[in-house]
Amino acid sequence: MPLKKDLFAAEIKDGQEFCSPFLVKTARMADTKQGKPFLTLELMDRSGELVARVWDDAERLSSICPPGAVLQVTGTALSYKGALQLKVSALERVEVASEDWGLFVPAAPGDHRRLAEELVGLFREVADPDLRRLLLAVAGDQTLWRDFCAAPAAKSMHHAYLGGLLEHTLGVCRLAERVCGLYPGLDRSLLLAGAALHDLGKIREFSFAVPPFDYSDQGRLLGHMVIGLELIGEKIAALAGFSEPVATRLKHLIVSHHGCHEFGSPALPMIREAFVLNFIDDLDAKMNYLDRLSRQAQPGQYQWTDYQRVMERYLFVTGHPAQVEGQSEPEPEPEGAASPQEATAGRQPSLWGG
Repeated sequence: MPLKKDLFAAEIKDGQEFCSPFLVKTARMADTKQGKPFLTLELMDRSGELVARVWDDAERLSSICPPGAVLQVTGTALSYKGALQLKVSALERVEVASEDWGLFVPAAPGDHRRLAEELVGLFREVADPDLRRLLLAVAGDQTLWRDFCAAPAAKSMHHAYLGGLLEHTLGVCRLAERVCGLYPGLDRSLLLAGAALHDLGKIREFSFAVPPFDYSDQGRLLGHMVIGLELIGEKIAALAGFSEPVATRLKHLIVSHHGCHEFGSPALPMIREAFVLNFIDDLDAKMNYLDRLSRQAQPGQYQWTDYQRVMERYLFVTGHPAQVEGQSEPEPEPEGAASPQEATAGRQPSLWGG
């Protein structure tokens, strides 16, 4: 029998009483200033995320709230410092059949098959024969391509939903096409190949077969750039006569696309195409992040967001009608949290890592 879920996170309003199943993304215990334990849950479904607090019987209830569990949650939605928060009165564990996970796992909007077809169409238009062979070999690997089309692009910051890697990669490739039209001196084949493969390693960096998304052991130990180099190297090794200089330049784009050592790149961009890839990757990630915030604002009106730690600033966004289910929302800060000035220092962190 299908699981009944009539209310989604994005539909809950201030002051509303509710009872609905949610997936536990994270759970952590803490103490109030008076020393009383309470439980903070990040709850999610396909429409978004909400923070919930359990103030009573928190220690006992924490045992049924591991990440990945689905709970029937009863409580009241309240506004706290301008953000919606759930005050929980009851929790009950729920078993979920495989066909019901779509209620809880966010996914990219639109037809994934059409996005994949557009991307493969760009692969076929790559002029350099070696790079075209490589790209089509990636798309022709049934297991790898299935994972590529299903993977998230990050754990939480941008395109953090099933199909997010495909959507982000296509977005970066579209930008690469347009930039090449403005700067004829760019190597279109190299830039498109770099745009297409820059995050390939994320298919192994993240564990996403069973929600919630998290880093795999390989992902934490190596990171997606190292994993991506290995995957690309394996494909190149199987293609007879692949140009070594072309392979080296492509690998340079992969290892430098975060732009600086601080953001995890082992090499700095040193050729034009590497500079461009760094900029358009960042652009697509930040636009997705800002779109997510805009969906929380009133349509047609500018308003300030909460302080965004990842960008070290407040943002002034205008709302537009929700178009994408499954986007994360910023977490409201509990009492006693560090101020923005205490929580951040140094240069702006990257959105790419997750």
